[in-house]
Amino acid sequence: MNRLFRRIVLLAGLSGVVSAAPLAISVRTPAAAETAGFKMGTSVAGNGDVLTLDSRSLLLNGRRWTPVMGEYHYSRYAAAEWRHELQKMRAGGVDIVATYVFWNHHEETEGVWEWGGDRDLRRFVRLAGEVGLKVIVRCGPWCHGEVRNGGVPDWAIAKGWKLRSDDPPYLEQVRQLYGQIATQLSGLLWKEDGPVIGIQLENEYSGPAEHLLNLKKLAQAAGLDVPLYTRTGWPQLKTPMPFGEIVPLYGVYAEGFWDRETTVMPGRYWAGFHFSTLRIDANIANEALGRADAKDAGDVARYPYLTCEIGGGMMSSYHRRILVAPRDMVATTLVKLGSGSVSPGYYMYHGGTNPEGRHTTLMEQQDSPMTNWNDMPVKNYDFQAPLGQYGQIRPQYRLLRRLHLFLHDFGPALAGMDAFMPERRPEGKADDTTLRWSVRSDGRAGFVFVNNYERARTLPAKMDVQFAVRLADGSAVVFPEAPVEVPADDCFFWPFNLSLGHGIELTWATAQPLATSEKGDVRTVWFAETPGVAPVFALAGRAPVTLQPGREHGIIVQGVGGDVRIVLLTMAESLALERHARTGELGFEGAKRFARPVPVGFMTLAAAGPLRRIELGKIKQPVAAAPTDADFAQAAVWRIELQDNVDPAAGNLLLRFHYVGDVARIAIGGRFVTDDFYNGRPVDLGLSRYADELKTGEITLAVLPLQRGAITGEKPLIYLPEASRPDFGGQESVVRLDRVELVEAESPAP
Repeated sequence: MNRLFRRIVLLAGLSGVVSAAPLAISVRTPAAAETAGFKMGTSVAGNGDVLTLDSRSLLLNGRRWTPVMGEYHYSRYAAAEWRHELQKMRAGGVDIVATYVFWNHHEETEGVWEWGGDRDLRRFVRLAGEVGLKVIVRCGPWCHGEVRNGGVPDWAIAKGWKLRSDDPPYLEQVRQLYGQIATQLSGLLWKEDGPVIGIQLENEYSGPAEHLLNLKKLAQAAGLDVPLYTRTGWPQLKTPMPFGEIVPLYGVYAEGFWDRETTVMPGRYWAGFHFSTLRIDANIANEALGRADAKDAGDVARYPYLTCEIGGGMMSSYHRRILVAPRDMVATTLVKLGSGSVSPGYYMYHGGTNPEGRHTTLMEQQDSPMTNWNDMPVKNYDFQAPLGQYGQIRPQYRLLRRLHLFLHDFGPALAGMDAFMPERRPEGKADDTTLRWSVRSDGRAGFVFVNNYERARTLPAKMDVQFAVRLADGSAVVFPEAPVEVPADDCFFWPFNLSLGHGIELTWATAQPLATSEKGDVRTVWFAETPGVAPVFALAGRAPVTLQPGREHGIIVQGVGGDVRIVLLTMAESLALERHARTGELGFEGAKRFARPVPVGFMTLAAAGPLRRIELGKIKQPVAAAPTDADFAQAAVWRIELQDNVDPAAGNLLLRFHYVGDVARIAIGGRFVTDDFYNGRPVDLGLSRYADELKTGEITLAVLPLQRGAITGEKPLIYLPEASRPDFGGQESVVRLDRVELVEAESPAP
């Protein structure tokens, strides 16, 4: 054995010192899972694998399965790059890729179906399967997804049908759409040994349940026979859904672009940072659905708590310029897990670019006939996601990967645990002094979840914190041994009575479990430190010990039939820990060396002209309208001067524009390729995507001025975070290009 590890021989017993006033939760032994009544499709694959579900989780070959799902829209990304990006998702701990099928991306012209190139659903699904991902196809026909008309083609709207209803001519068109999708997925369904395990029907639907049931019948008649039929669990349906027909999936966003207010964190976004057994989130799409009181359906506990739309980031609409922080996504995901969820699903996990339309642009906008609540960028759908518009890796990619490692190894046990709330909970939005915490437990073992973070707000450190978990048998686990300070703006979870294997039990620890690995008769259990808290481990029968963080330190505990090695990683080490997609082995990302950003020259071609008048959209609840093509005649324009020795096709190079203004548009050879609503961050351009065009075409950047009056006052037209607001220098507007850099986009090994 490595000399850096200490050996411990276990004794029997329990150790713990009770503090004066620990925070208390009582847990119970969960009821048996409900298994009957689910009316899904064929669950058995050709190779004999079986995918089913019960009231607690999905089950793969009878074993609890807690997969991670990430949204990635094939028709918003270059097909030549799909495989590599799917591999990056797999490396990030994603198990299922979800994707919308936007009807108007495929039948923009009536009767003319396009399934080739970047719209090749079949190829995308096949590649996902080849890299080890399963697939859930979100079939619509109405999707939203910030697409024009929610994906419904203009010609279908012009027919005068009652859309999203059982109107016979509309259902006939849906039948044709589903038939087209079924043709694309033929041979790729689970029962055919393919990766497609589920179909989502419609999206964010509030009508009668009968319509969704009719869509399910149409999908099945088309041949879309899958183990899972799903729907978004929000909003509430007008009539009850018969149990077991369609599985509801839930979501949460740290903040949204869709609110009509131009203030920070309006409505009840704060609730997404509080533990609660309520599954439905009334903040999602409230511009369309309103802000009705959130209320779960009566049979919600009979379904597993699955999610499909935990915000992996957020877009900016023209009137709401959201700037996310990486911990926004980590905290909301952790809160969902601590509230009873078993399978995180992110929207979006991977950003993209809207495709070219034949007749119109294809983004949501206020002057379109349907889904016209917000003005969105014409091309850019980066979403500030873990993987960006050009595959950029954002900090939350690795922060979330730590949670995914935990779910892959400890998720089956977590799925058997109920969620329990403390006796004292925060009293609403204003209470920042009461600790936010919960417990997941099977009555004896479990995890304490803590969230002391909220977006756009500083939560103070909590002093003298100690937990008392009263177990089902009447005993209690009280830890840590001495009260600790919970750091400000942090979130984490700690285990109690955790089985480490080989008959060894961890009574409690003030460190976050990550993953396990096996080598011979030694099982290694990896933990991550909680910064600011001493990493103490209390093994059954021994006094608590403090471990030194570092992958080369730790302890070895002698058990039955083998040993257990406990390793505590530093924060940096825990973010580098990954599980190899092909071998399943744990390892650490190698140190990466990236060239320093290279300054790129630029030349002013035009100064900004007169300021445009910002009008409101012509809808029921209008917001500020984005500039039109004509408005860009008054934009400031710069030409970017790439050096001759720069090969756009070499590697994954980005051109990064540090600018200040209202809206930016980038063109190559005069062709508009991407845009950005300014929120304080630079905007990127992936050069390899446009390598051929760059052989002859020059890059230009056009930016409209940001108007001070639009973002200030009691009722500003545009919400821009305080941290993103520029210095106007006494002027009424500002527009400038500070610098342009050539940078490498980070890419982990698949």
